[in-house]
Amino acid sequence: MPPRSTPTARQRRLGSELRKMRLAAGLTTESTAKLLGVPRTNLPNMESGRSGISPDRVRVLAGHYGCTDMRWVDALAAMASERGKGWWESYRDELPELALDLAEYEHHATGHRSFEVVHIPGLLQTEDHIRAMFSYAYPTRKSSEIENLVSFRMGRRTVIEREVPVEFDTIVHEAALRIKVGSRKTTRAQLRHILAMTERSNVTVRVIPFDTEGFAGAGSAMLYLAAAVPQLDTVQFDTAHGSIILDDDAQLRRYQDRLTKIARSALAPRESLDMIHRIAEET
Repeated sequence: MPPRSTPTARQRRLGSELRKMRLAAGLTTESTAKLLGVPRTNLPNMESGRSGISPDRVRVLAGHYGCTDMRWVDALAAMASERGKGWWESYRDELPELALDLAEYEHHATGHRSFEVVHIPGLLQTEDHIRAMFSYAYPTRKSSEIENLVSFRMGRRTVIEREVPVEFDTIVHEAALRIKVGSRKTTRAQLRHILAMTERSNVTVRVIPFDTEGFAGAGSAMLYLAAAVPQLDTVQFDTAHGSIILDDDAQLRRYQDRLTKIARSALAPRESLDMIHRIAEET
């Protein structure tokens, strides 16, 4: 089978984790290729996600590398067993690859932790809010392109609404709740939607008020996606140049610490809901 021309984020991640495991064992591509009975040139394709690998082969490699972390091995084998295309693949020729990567990571995550300063968390946005936001951000785009962005964002929402939903824990600054994206009616409906979503046992929303003392993390908006094992966690944040997805161990620890620190400035969930309700009444 020829190498994939555009491996998905998960396929690339599986390959990079296997490379990490091999390097930790101090083994070469030559010895590994010999074990598998394949040409040495096949290893770079496998470790970049351009070539597929079976769950059984993942376990063979883990044994060859002397890996004793079976939870990590099991999680990698599960990644290797993923077949078929997710709903986001229908947008592959229409949206940036990083947007599809994010949807894929969100779909497979076991937990979502996020912090937003000036935006409502994407998975809690209403359709009208999304449409108003993208219409403002892209004033020259055709209405069909805007609707495509809206439907994609709505598709991402399914992870917290599906039969087995993901745990979603978000911290939102008061600024995001008070910015009127679209009309007052749209803003009020958006706030009430957040309140309705918190009735789900898997959704937690906490607010950082304007008058919170000692908070200096306004530039820290991020999304932290937990995986079956910590080694496979991912963090995503937006910059002026687009979305960035990171998975380096040191970077993951840094953003875990940052989220923990930010959480100390937030109101408790009940107090947060009371505040959202008051802002909705004032809007």
